[in-house]
Amino acid sequence: MSKIQRYGQIIRVKPEMLEKYKALHANPWPEVNEMIKACHIQNYSIYHRDGLLFAYMEYTGSDFAQDMAKMAADPMTQKWWAECDPCQMPIETALSGEWWVNMDEVYHLD
Repeated sequence: MSKIQRYGQIIRVKPEMLEKYKALHANPWPEVNEMIKACHIQNYSIYHRDGLLFAYMEYTGSDFAQDMAKMAADPMTQKWWAECDPCQMPIETALSGEWWVNMDEVYHLD
């Protein structure tokens, strides 16, 4: 079994789109959830506070970039992102091309 890699990510949510974003995630598409699991992601959560979305996930695979490419190539995931992406905008310090921005882990307790 691969070592679990933990990821924390942030992005902004557009205030006028927050309720749509919440509604989408209250009833996520089963195919999207299955693809997330097929890409070795578990314990995936998204939180909101003061216009920021914070995501936490655990990755159990061996090639994160390959699994993220697999997810990005999935037609249902692309349709889901087409619904979700207009609700979001990168944080000010995001690099060119970054959407959800990875955070540095500073503490973990098992």
